[in-house]
Amino acid sequence: MSQAEQQGLLFEAPPNLEPLSGHITEQYQQLKRSLEQYDYEYYVLDAPSVPDSEYDRLYKALQAIEQAHPELVTADSPSQRVGGSPSNAFANITHKQAMLSLNNAFEDPELEAFDKRIRDTLACNQVEYAVEPKFDGLAITLSYENGLFKQGATRGDGYTGEDVTHNLRTLRAIPMRLNCQNPPALLEVRGEVLMFKRDFEKLNKMQLAKGEKPFANPRNAAAGSLRQLDPKVTATRPLSFFAYGLGVAQGIPPMHSHSMAMDYLASLHFPVSQERGVVLGLPGLQAYYFKMAGLRDGLAFDIDGVVYKVNQFKLQDELGFVSRAPRWAIAHKFPAQEALTVVEDITVQVGRTGAITPVARLSPVFVGGVTVTNATLHNEDEVRRKDVHIGDTVSVRRAGDVIPEVVSVVVEKRPLNARRFEMPTVCPDCGSHIVKPEDEAVARCSGGLFCPAQRKQAIIHFASRRAMDIEGLGDKLADQLVEAQLVNTLADIYQLNLSVLCNLERMATKSAENLLQALHKSKSTTLARFIYALGMRNVGEATAKDLARHFASLNNLMQASRDDLLAVNDVGPVVADCIVNFLGEEHNQVVIKQLLEAGVCWPDSDNNSTELSHLAGKTFVLTGTLANLSREQAKELIEARGAKVSGSVSKRTHYVVAGSEAGSKLDQAKMLELTILDEAGLLQLLAAH
Repeated sequence: MSQAEQQGLLFEAPPNLEPLSGHITEQYQQLKRSLEQYDYEYYVLDAPSVPDSEYDRLYKALQAIEQAHPELVTADSPSQRVGGSPSNAFANITHKQAMLSLNNAFEDPELEAFDKRIRDTLACNQVEYAVEPKFDGLAITLSYENGLFKQGATRGDGYTGEDVTHNLRTLRAIPMRLNCQNPPALLEVRGEVLMFKRDFEKLNKMQLAKGEKPFANPRNAAAGSLRQLDPKVTATRPLSFFAYGLGVAQGIPPMHSHSMAMDYLASLHFPVSQERGVVLGLPGLQAYYFKMAGLRDGLAFDIDGVVYKVNQFKLQDELGFVSRAPRWAIAHKFPAQEALTVVEDITVQVGRTGAITPVARLSPVFVGGVTVTNATLHNEDEVRRKDVHIGDTVSVRRAGDVIPEVVSVVVEKRPLNARRFEMPTVCPDCGSHIVKPEDEAVARCSGGLFCPAQRKQAIIHFASRRAMDIEGLGDKLADQLVEAQLVNTLADIYQLNLSVLCNLERMATKSAENLLQALHKSKSTTLARFIYALGMRNVGEATAKDLARHFASLNNLMQASRDDLLAVNDVGPVVADCIVNFLGEEHNQVVIKQLLEAGVCWPDSDNNSTELSHLAGKTFVLTGTLANLSREQAKELIEARGAKVSGSVSKRTHYVVAGSEAGSKLDQAKMLELTILDEAGLLQLLAAH
């Protein structure tokens, strides 16, 4: 007798199930286990062992027991996947471990450089890499406690995501309970929610049948479906899931490699890619890339490239992280899809630093899963090189499947009335002269902050989360402030008052009060944030931190010569010149002085180079939740002393700062006998240096 037949004898439609008995409890638990197994076979293995009618019959039997005995119902029951009540908004969740993005490689030289950096750093001839497809979906994290699914969130900005727990419960590919005898106390699983091609086609047919707008592509359909405020809507959407890594974990078996971790997740009944593998060296990476490129169109789901990770965890720890990406991993993107369309016009737009960028205005064309109407032409030299005329038929692609760009011109289709593009001599936003330095390809508006376009972008950058972090000061408000001539320099932001703000369109009293509070709060910042917020060309977040660490005070930085700047880590001639030119401009000096007079300040770093600090060069790792400091605040305080913050624990780590709910990093620190600090210990250590 087959398994299904045996279960059919056991799970006949239950008669009167009252009162509760041990037999009913056992029957209920067996039903749960069977339905979980069938979900796994259907949604993960794609190999169902029973017909749908049998599954439906067992599910009805489960529901009958739960209706008669609601006290038996638990969160991991298959019946609880229908989702909860609709929500008005998603709550924010701070990730226990940051979900960092990956650097990209598009060409062979970039891949070769990645492998060389790895080998040079590790001082070895060949590296073992874990390889896997790069899913084109929505990144999420799943949290399990003692084997039960507790919470799920989107990636968000890498540090904070949206709580979509109720919606994720509707995905039958995601186990509600881990398939193991001794589940870990805590397990975070990183993965991708996506929609299979066949399911996407079915969904769009249903949308059209209902007279509703079809989705543009499977990724948009997956993202939109997962972010429904009503979980019951999500439950109707054919979403799938693939796990691709571990986050924080407590109580799992020893894991030495990424491939081992993936095998572990597979054993827990998580769907993992069958196309994953392990290869050796650059030849192995290249062979895998070409293999997956050939399989791409035939896969059941969309991928936009492949991902390479140094396989051994101990080597990952040695390599560490740079800025917001790991040094030990890279995404190798496939060439973007292309399509033909017509250039209807070429206009220019003004960027934050005054860069004048020609933009092709296109006849709408569907490429890379979206409708494209504009494409960058980068600069005037690029327009001439590609010989793009207004009226031309051009090939358009989404670079990295994200940014539309013109690839080439179909010259034989050029009409007789095609017009040559001429770069304007004055800025379209302020009328200032456009200048083009001899040694640069990019033309720029000379208007500086006098130019509304530059002013708006400068304000948006200044207020951004990684800069001054002024909540509520976004694109629309920046537009209003500039157009109403309320903000002419960055310092004018701090002169805003309640009456002025309340007169703006769609600005209620409460919103104005919240913005003023955010402005006041932003005045207490760090030197690195302030440097980054100024918006100097080629000075990103990482460079700003290096400058703050090296010079320790704004005065030292403003007095620094070109040679002084070249002594800073990762600052080359181009960056040094940009800094010297920016800080040498009198109007920029005035704005900086005004910002300081408005009350912008940061902790004093003894007015000496942080190299003098005994913590300079030390490595810290943060884990868990601190009582009074956010993860970002703690990181800034540490970096202000010349130390660095790493995302992983290794023998090279000097201090591990552990808050509440500290995870596997704390366990690893204890095993390596590293110095472990609580929040009070951290503050005491920082105060002493």
